[in-house]
Amino acid sequence: MAGGVLVTSTNGRQYEGKVTIFVLVTCLVAAMGGLLFGYDLGITGGVTSMEPFLVKFFPSVYKQMKDESGHESQYCKFDNELLTLFTSSLYLAALIASFFASTTTRMLGRKASMFTGGLFFLIGALLNGFAINIEMLIIGRLLLGFGVGYCNQSVPVYLSEMAPAKIRGALNMGFQMMITIGILGANIINYFTSDLESGWRISLGIGAVPAILLCIGSFFLGDTPNSMIERGQKEGAKKMLQKIRGIDNVDEEFQDLIDASEEAKKVEHPWKNITQLRYRPQLTFCSLIPFFQQLTGINVIMFYAPVLFKTLGFGNNASLMSAVITGGVNVLATFVSIFTVDKFGRKILFLEGGVQMFICQIIVGSMIAINFGVSGEGSFTHIEANLLLFFICLYVAAFAWSWGPLGWLVPSEICSLEVRSAGQATNVAVNMLFTFAIAQIFLTMLCHLKFGLFFFFAGFVLIMTIFIVMFFPETNNVPIEEMNKVWKSHWFWTKFVSDVVVDHGHKVVA
Repeated sequence: MAGGVLVTSTNGRQYEGKVTIFVLVTCLVAAMGGLLFGYDLGITGGVTSMEPFLVKFFPSVYKQMKDESGHESQYCKFDNELLTLFTSSLYLAALIASFFASTTTRMLGRKASMFTGGLFFLIGALLNGFAINIEMLIIGRLLLGFGVGYCNQSVPVYLSEMAPAKIRGALNMGFQMMITIGILGANIINYFTSDLESGWRISLGIGAVPAILLCIGSFFLGDTPNSMIERGQKEGAKKMLQKIRGIDNVDEEFQDLIDASEEAKKVEHPWKNITQLRYRPQLTFCSLIPFFQQLTGINVIMFYAPVLFKTLGFGNNASLMSAVITGGVNVLATFVSIFTVDKFGRKILFLEGGVQMFICQIIVGSMIAINFGVSGEGSFTHIEANLLLFFICLYVAAFAWSWGPLGWLVPSEICSLEVRSAGQATNVAVNMLFTFAIAQIFLTMLCHLKFGLFFFFAGFVLIMTIFIVMFFPETNNVPIEEMNKVWKSHWFWTKFVSDVVVDHGHKVVA
């Protein structure tokens, strides 16, 4: 047995192997792709609340913000289509890029896709940092979006394929951890650059740093055994599998990967294939999980936090510091998910997070309603402002140990190899589509729905929690290539899943 331990599964096979330093370091480097997405999420809201930035690129918003005549409701001070386009254009570009990234990830490998994403982000960050007009700013945002699209497509798949089943959840959540660290780092940088005349240039330009780290890191990464087999490199794939499992005897797992690859090669059109009835569970979750993730309202808090806090009467520095606090809570709470996801499973985190988010959104919406009403005129006392921040932090914490990391983990682990790239591209595309939509219309929704916006998101949290209760089967500790058995044993999905699976080249009844 080569001195290893068994990677066990209650629903699938038992593979020999152990958790190696090599696989931990590899996954840590790959997870840096999350820094790019996180940094942009955190930096944007702070930059769009900086006065020198608004004066240079959005003077009408600056004039509206400074309007003391009382003509503008507090809810509507930042309602400007061009300003929201600056924020949301990135996510539209990421949506488009995710489809190209799917092909790159499948044909050239996961690490090639990560490098491409880092390169796009690097160029975009430099264009933003040196921007002299709105066109240069938007083009930079679009390139940043291409980078995010490529990284969000390839990194979760890379992590899920590299990790042993028993710690796949924790290692995959390294991606979400890096997103939260990126958000926190961006919030801290915004806080210290906000009073500088060209502080916005520093904030936007520093995005080049995580991009450079990812580009360099991707050169030293090995590709996943799944990807190497998919591209005909079987000998190299077996050596990589032995390296990441830390043992020589990987024959059983390696054979299963080959069998899965052979089945995948029979699929000429993965996009057409994933729409087939037998892949209905995968398509449903790869579509609805990112949809629901965005309808929690989390990105309203993440990339509009400084603007939101400023709207609610926090001073400029106070609003940025509040964003730093919520960013810190985000990082700490993500550690909770890393240490619990493989112990308690995915479903319990989904449900606890949903209940906590629902309660917090109702309380936050009620507090804003009581203090600002429909007119948008009012303010918070110091105690009320701190109480509001406390409940927003509780909401962020709930998301950070549930729908945040699980929104990337679950879609990346439920798809068999023949539809994995298409499934992850669907996940990223839906995520970016609704991130774009929320980013584009949030300030207008805040202006018109006012405090009701928080009740709007709370309603969706209730719906998604009921959805998880009814339709999500536990995927904890199940090897990726054995996931078919999970759907087969579920009361609803069993009617869609094929009775026949491949086992070492032979057809058997599942």
